[in-house]
Amino acid sequence: MDRKELTERLKVIIKPFATNTEAYDNLTEETDFIKDLNINSANLVDIVLDIEEEFDIVIDNADMERMLDVKTALEIIETKLAAK
Repeated sequence: MDRKELTERLKVIIKPFATNTEAYDNLTEETDFIKDLNINSANLVDIVLDIEEEFDIVIDNADMERMLDVKTALEIIETKLAAK
């Protein structure tokens, strides 16, 4: 699975939680979940759980705390998928 496909699957997961639709529509790897998309910390946990379910991976607390932007989320997902 390439990074573009990963990004598209991640966007589907993020969409219900993103309150800034303009930032969502212009999402890049630099997009910050909290600052740009206005996603609150409780919803970030929901996103992590949805990512775990979507990709059949387990994200530990250390990775969860780092997962604040699209680029880091993609890197964590790629690392977990490669380790499967």
